[in-house]
Amino acid sequence: MLNYFLKRLLGLIPTLLIVAVLVFLFVHMLPGDPARLAAGQDADEQTVAMVRAELGLDKPLPQQFVSFFSHMLQGDFGTSIRTRRPVATEIGERFFPTVMLTITSMVWAVIFGMAIGIVSAVYRNRWPDRLGMTLAVSGISFPAFALGMLLMQIFSVQLGWLPTVGASSWKHYILPSITLGAAVAAVMARFTRASFVEVIQEDFVRTARAKGVRESSVVFKHTLRNALIPVVTMMGLQFGFLLGGSILVEAVFNWPGLGRLLVDAVQMRDYPVIQTLVLLFSLEFILINLVVDVLYGYINPTIRYK
Repeated sequence: MLNYFLKRLLGLIPTLLIVAVLVFLFVHMLPGDPARLAAGQDADEQTVAMVRAELGLDKPLPQQFVSFFSHMLQGDFGTSIRTRRPVATEIGERFFPTVMLTITSMVWAVIFGMAIGIVSAVYRNRWPDRLGMTLAVSGISFPAFALGMLLMQIFSVQLGWLPTVGASSWKHYILPSITLGAAVAAVMARFTRASFVEVIQEDFVRTARAKGVRESSVVFKHTLRNALIPVVTMMGLQFGFLLGGSILVEAVFNWPGLGRLLVDAVQMRDYPVIQTLVLLFSLEFILINLVVDVLYGYINPTIRYK
């Protein structure tokens, strides 16, 4: 297990290098001149040239990439063009609200999604199954931004129960987490149902029932463990998508997180912030997949790593 884990960690290096190159090229292909945006629309060409030289944008692209990557390896992600503050400081201030929103969304989405999926599988082709899958299809089909605005209209504007802007209390997390986690809960419900339906038809489940084992034990002791591996895979992927997909939800709720920071950075062509955030999201995806692979061994002891 340890050797496998270390090999996967070493495998991060070439992957991140490839991602860094692609992100760097993509960012510099964006239309617009960050030096002009930083200097202001009324600045003359001489001022813009001075700003461009100050930002290092007058150098050839290969030299800019080498400079960015070498500084990144030293923990220096540059300075934000928009705020003139270190990128690490900008991201550090926004990291915690995004992670907490993602975790909150994932927790309730997994709990309710798995519960709906299990109930739908146990009562397959009956009214609980139809109701659960109707809710799942509705959750997948309803756009996140539309759900967010609908929740704000009902619970904030009309009822006045919950706030819509900020992240200073637990109440601020309710509407954004519901908006962000609704689609994940729906996907989890459908995926859990499919996995349970497949496992619940296996011979060992029939044998357990023939021996008179209680239905609750059959479901949670015999079936759940064997059905969890594909579900855990989906959980890992959805967690990564939540981290990256929070951009739209954070824009709707004006959430002070990484998603909102990325939107502002793209608008101002803030190259250092964009590059660092995309690399961070890529690293999160890779690490989540690694954690999921390690969890396989704990869920199913028969799995061996080489």
